[in-house]
Amino acid sequence: MARIRMGRQRRRVPQKLEALAHYICYKCQDPTVLGSTKLNKILWYSDVISLQMRGETITGETYVKQQYGPVPKHILETLKKLEKRGDIVVRQADYHGYPKRDLIAMTKPDFSMFTSEEISIVDDVLREVCYNHTASSISMATHDDIWKLAEIGEEIPLETAFASELAEITEDDVKWAKRKLSKIA
Repeated sequence: MARIRMGRQRRRVPQKLEALAHYICYKCQDPTVLGSTKLNKILWYSDVISLQMRGETITGETYVKQQYGPVPKHILETLKKLEKRGDIVVRQADYHGYPKRDLIAMTKPDFSMFTSEEISIVDDVLREVCYNHTASSISMATHDDIWKLAEIGEEIPLETAFASELAEITEDDVKWAKRKLSKIA
């Protein structure tokens, strides 16, 4: 008979999420331009763009609604693990009167599990998010109709990013879906 282990089970932090978060912290050497909010947005947009371009995400992570937009479900565990290992330092800072968590890489990441296409997507998103947005502006960009409908902590499937504005389904939409389905079958 199999033994049932009672008690608290440890969740496994997705390996690709951990490696990618470390890579992003390493690539963004200036801690003033990367905090936890921007890290979450880089991960979100990288996975959304990868899903759109390649049909699959980079991290394989699930995202949930939080106050400042979609957040990887295991990001807090991931950052704690990276910090405990000494790969990053998380520093509390003040940014114009708002609390900010600076993320500083202390070691070089192993990103060998990623393809060059995946790294290219992440690098493009990182440049856009870190250098063309504030944490506030990039957060507001993720507050679409789908995000507004979800409850705090509720899963937000990445596919919903492609339908970020609510609208009525038209006859053209139905015809398009039927054409897509016929190609799959």
